[in-house]
Amino acid sequence: MTPGKTGLIIPRREALFGAASLAAAPLAAPFIARAAEPIRIGVLLAKTGQIAAQTEYLANGTFLAMQERNNTLMGQPAELVWLDEPTPQAATQNMQKLVQENKVVAILGGSLSSNALAEEATAAQLKVPFICDNAAATEISGKNCNRYTFRLNTPVAVQQRMITPYALSYGKRWYHITASYAFGQDILRQSRALLKQAGGTEVGSDEAPLNTADFSSFILKIRQAKPDVVVGGLSAGDLSTFLKQWNELGMKGTIPFVEIAIGDTDIWAVGPEAATGIFTKLWYYKNPDNPPDEKAFADAYQKKYRKPAADKAWMGWITARSLFDSIDAAKSTDPMAIIEALEGWKVQAGKSFYSYRKFDHQMLVRNLAVSVKDKITDKWDYFDVKATLPENAAELDKVFGTEAEIGCKMG
Repeated sequence: MTPGKTGLIIPRREALFGAASLAAAPLAAPFIARAAEPIRIGVLLAKTGQIAAQTEYLANGTFLAMQERNNTLMGQPAELVWLDEPTPQAATQNMQKLVQENKVVAILGGSLSSNALAEEATAAQLKVPFICDNAAATEISGKNCNRYTFRLNTPVAVQQRMITPYALSYGKRWYHITASYAFGQDILRQSRALLKQAGGTEVGSDEAPLNTADFSSFILKIRQAKPDVVVGGLSAGDLSTFLKQWNELGMKGTIPFVEIAIGDTDIWAVGPEAATGIFTKLWYYKNPDNPPDEKAFADAYQKKYRKPAADKAWMGWITARSLFDSIDAAKSTDPMAIIEALEGWKVQAGKSFYSYRKFDHQMLVRNLAVSVKDKITDKWDYFDVKATLPENAAELDKVFGTEAEIGCKMG
């Protein structure tokens, strides 16, 4: 069953079986013990707006992770409750509703950095474990960190360090086109610092509002500036719109485009004719180095949804898995018991491991450097994997930064 836009998600088959049983044996009902309340997990992801194409996959991956466990945690029935996060204020209100009305024991979500920054503060106030599965703003596991918040996505600062050598390979005259909210502003700040360290020059910069429909004025400014490379910081639908118009104005193939954190849905929306660029991403369904359990996840996703698992589906799945594993390991729904289990969670990931660092609750994940194929023949398969970063898995913790560099003070 695909998650709907209502609150509680109850598999139709189970609901029908339950109704049939009561209808068949009404006299037995007084003798049936009342079922225990299920363990509820909150899902806080946008259902509308420019990020919705990504959150559909995040939610699908999350629900698949629960179904793989037969909708149980600690041997008890479990279910997911999905509420919207249309704005930071509305998201925090829905987080309160999940805890106070739906009685969830933990929450998965945070599709945009602006939402996630508000949500993590609310999680600390409500004393509920919160795993941020998508937002990448550095502050989430940096200066804004707290004991109740964990985060999957690699911070902007780390991804920017990973992609910078690729941008520098084209030259040191950069033009920045970034979103005018937390994610884009973080990229701009980090990229400028790295460019300065490399002795480069910023030849132009623009910050575009969310949901910009027409990038032509920005593109014409870039054409006039003639940079060696364009470093982007646009998210989701805005990135797709920009690349389409970049192609329409004859810019594809003239100036390289480089950006962190590409989503499969972003590039699928661009189409094979306009797609271009070099990017970082956390996971790719066609990566031959994916470990066996992740290949099995990709196969299960394809079978269930009849399309490949986007990177966001994996992000929803792995964060949900970390939470579900930890609740089972804790044998408790007490918030601190879940938090301590999450801090100790660790699973094999090829030549490396997935785990949350105790001092900042950042998941350590090697990133991929990918480039759009010269010729795209499969409507889903757009990328060649160029490298896994860092190339030496032993340097993973170092690449993510030391405790002093991160600035997280949990208290």
